[in-house]
Amino acid sequence: MNVLSTTTQQNVEEQLVTDGLISDGQLNLIKSQAKKQNQSVFSLLLKEGHITDEQLTKTLANVSNIPYVNLSNAHINPRVLELLPQDIAGRYMAVPLGEMQHRLVVAMLDADNVQAVDFLSNKIGRPLKVYVASESGIRHVLGQYDSAKRISSMLSLPQEIEAEASEPSVTEVGTPSQTVQTIVQDSPISKALSAMMDYAVKNRASDIHIEPLEGELKIRCRVDGVLREVMKLPKSAEPPLISRIKILANLKIDEHRIPQDGQFSISASGRPIDVRVAISPTVWGEQVVLRLLDKTGTSMRLEDMGYIGRALRLIRQGLKQPHGMILTSGPTGSGKSTSMYAMIQEIKTDSVNIVTLEDPVEYKIEGVNQIQMNPDVGLTFATGLRSVLRQDPDVVMVGEIRDKETANLAVQAALTGHLVFSTLHTNSAAGILPRLLDMGVEPFLIASTVHTVIGQRLVRRVVPGGETYKSSPAETKAIKTAIGHLLPKTSAEVSSVGQDLGYSNLPLASQNAYTLVKGKPLPENKSGLSGRMGLYEVFQVTDQIQDLILKRATSTMIQQMAITQGMITMRQDGYLKALAGLTTLLEVNRVASIDA
Repeated sequence: MNVLSTTTQQNVEEQLVTDGLISDGQLNLIKSQAKKQNQSVFSLLLKEGHITDEQLTKTLANVSNIPYVNLSNAHINPRVLELLPQDIAGRYMAVPLGEMQHRLVVAMLDADNVQAVDFLSNKIGRPLKVYVASESGIRHVLGQYDSAKRISSMLSLPQEIEAEASEPSVTEVGTPSQTVQTIVQDSPISKALSAMMDYAVKNRASDIHIEPLEGELKIRCRVDGVLREVMKLPKSAEPPLISRIKILANLKIDEHRIPQDGQFSISASGRPIDVRVAISPTVWGEQVVLRLLDKTGTSMRLEDMGYIGRALRLIRQGLKQPHGMILTSGPTGSGKSTSMYAMIQEIKTDSVNIVTLEDPVEYKIEGVNQIQMNPDVGLTFATGLRSVLRQDPDVVMVGEIRDKETANLAVQAALTGHLVFSTLHTNSAAGILPRLLDMGVEPFLIASTVHTVIGQRLVRRVVPGGETYKSSPAETKAIKTAIGHLLPKTSAEVSSVGQDLGYSNLPLASQNAYTLVKGKPLPENKSGLSGRMGLYEVFQVTDQIQDLILKRATSTMIQQMAITQGMITMRQDGYLKALAGLTTLLEVNRVASIDA
């Protein structure tokens, strides 16, 4: 902590009390202890855990009227880090964050040090926009320099990669496996793959796509559901890179004609990461998709995932049923498995025997019997489910219903006193029921077993603190068309309608414009969007919907009946979340269909 003037220190102390971070009594006690021990008051507050480094830095920034940035979870583009050498960044505790209004944004521990700011500006050769950040936040970014160097070195290794590609491959060496493993681990390709994985994990990417083109290899990462290109590698890097991935996933190196699936585990940024591998032959080579499963960063609470209001109530009613089926639908990567894990967490007790059949087991849950599918030895969803039903389960989770046999067995399990969770790939919640009919399940069995149906998509959240704006005429019309009938008509209805929908302070339906939010752009994240939550539509299979199933009705007819009975569609759920300041209309329109 830098030496502060007496006035500034008093102002910071008063602000800490005003913000409720510490009481007057605690502060006076700390001040007396600091005087006795000849220590700084703030150092003692930090040492004893009364406040955090971030809280103190933010308060100091507010008092000093210096803009503050929290870097504790920031991930800076490696190209941005190159603008300030690592040794200078460490010496001055200053890190580059990006560009803003033609100036380089720099976060510093001592942001009011004019001499240091002038030196850095001259060193970089451009004007600076200075933020203050905590010591821990700056050290977090400083730690990314090594990763940035690995990325840069990977991008500057075409000659080394070319040289490696021209040498005999490991399959031609004919040396013992240990020697082969050493060759692979020491190679530039291995280092390139490690840097790629480290970059993806630090940027919270869910997938890495390695895509062969005619003359090069394109690498893309999916962050918060959106793909973006991160680098290109020479075409000669393709064979050794894909061979390295196959070795890690225990796949056949010499098989290039058929798709292969596998998995392996790594440790990146101090966190254990499970990696699912899918390799497919394309016209220009083999495409690889690596799905990254970070077990430490996913909340398993329904509320944290975006379930709210009527949808949350219906799911909890369904979880109280002693038997029957709860089915979830949505495209790949829409959070279906996470929803089922969250439901398991809701009902998991010592008195309930829960068995899951998964391919693969994504998150390991204590107290739940999880079974990994293995088609190579005949352990499929169908054979596994047939075996599980002899193990006296109360709740069965089937990772996915893919075929007629699995569908019929799941229905039989629900009929015989089990609560069954599963997923299907359909475009909407209502599409689940006709999909089961297509799989050959009898209509009367569907009507008597399925009681709760969920459809979902994922949208990006806005970064809190962004500016608000009034909706345009087109946006206002879209909101009124989608959810005008759901919004309160008078001020007296605001409380009751808000309680029913799960949102407080909903605007009146009659407004000419609605208040919406833009995410707060950060130096390291220009979009103002970070993290994801779900848009959901949930309905219960009522007597009327059962009649439609028995008549083999279309998904459109079932959807209309569910809406008539009060279902909030995914699009409506998204617009309500946009009005609540959780996401943007653009995000909702990106993932939710217009007619939903």
